[in-house]
Amino acid sequence: MRILHIIGSMDPSTGGPCQGIRNSAPALEEFSVYREVVCFDTPDAAYLGSDIFPIHALGVKKNAWYYSPKFVPWLQDNLHRFDAVITNGLWLYHSQATRKVIQRHRKSRTAGNELRWFVMPHGMLDPYFQLTRERKLKAVRNWIYWKLMEHKVVNQADGILFTTEIELILARKTFSHYHPQRETNVGYGIETPPAYSTDMRSVFLEKCSALGEQPYLLFLSRINYKKGVDLLIKAYNTILSESPDQTKIPKLVIAGPGLDTSYGQEMKRLIANTPTLSASIFFPGMLTGNAKWGALYGCDAFLLPSHQENFGIAVAEALACGKPVLISNQVNIWQTLENDGSGLVADDTLAGTEQLLRQWLAFTPTNKKAMGDKARGTFEHHFGIEQAALRFKEAISLRAI
Repeated sequence: MRILHIIGSMDPSTGGPCQGIRNSAPALEEFSVYREVVCFDTPDAAYLGSDIFPIHALGVKKNAWYYSPKFVPWLQDNLHRFDAVITNGLWLYHSQATRKVIQRHRKSRTAGNELRWFVMPHGMLDPYFQLTRERKLKAVRNWIYWKLMEHKVVNQADGILFTTEIELILARKTFSHYHPQRETNVGYGIETPPAYSTDMRSVFLEKCSALGEQPYLLFLSRINYKKGVDLLIKAYNTILSESPDQTKIPKLVIAGPGLDTSYGQEMKRLIANTPTLSASIFFPGMLTGNAKWGALYGCDAFLLPSHQENFGIAVAEALACGKPVLISNQVNIWQTLENDGSGLVADDTLAGTEQLLRQWLAFTPTNKKAMGDKARGTFEHHFGIEQAALRFKEAISLRAI
């Protein structure tokens, strides 16, 4: 089976969707599912060329809608080579263009045409994006766009693929005239991380040299309002200020892209204006490869107080490294972690984030180790790549699962 993924960008800094495609490719090939990707990155982008599957970069990425005059001709010329097409994301040009090309393709083929088309919204149908105060204008834009066009994409596709059951349920609450032909929770998974090596620690410390051998808590995601970074910094500051011995509080590493945005600069100013934070919080930037694994293996616990997360790949990676996770109840896998005892969960508020930190710091070393042991079990039972790849194959084959 050969499938085509259509996505705005394969730049690793854009977050989970492109990482999910990369994570699952080797396991899918074990099930004889081979994929290609068409995206709108420039063909000479530094992050292209090292993947095991072909990426067709059309080289047009000059607008927020990702409009490309090259896309429709490319899709018309290549659609016949695939058994299934996956549209990743909504609200972009390629979702509408794909719908129209596939309609024409099906009309021109015989009745036995087997081409299947799916949409993977990656959380973009979550009510959060329509209700949050910071997105009022975008929410109006999305509502208009949904009424005019995007509902046709969702309702005419052969199925909608979700990464969690909570994401699937929430999608039903956002817009009227939401009537997909099929809804499937295919889950998400990651490959088992490489075994820890001292080289990982060394590469990480090259990026975060001021940390040295001090214990630390780790945030590893985009530095963005949605991720709750401001909540984390303010909560950490409260904990630090209240402690009679600040040396007993682990340092905080905030790793990820986004420091150069207005929000990222605001977070840096917040820390710079507080002397105690300047000595306790570190920004190593985006971490990949051994630097990322060194950061995960070396942390005491992983933090993500996000306001909305349809899955949370970095959460699964932390679990795979045997690390307890401290997350908000807006990360859609929170119930699994809470049931397994492999993490702590609280509201996505300042009080909730403070609660996570206080609970964790109150644990004994024995409690922390036990939670870390459970973390690895949660990964193996729920988020391994093999079972996720099998669910994905069955879904795009339109089999009942």
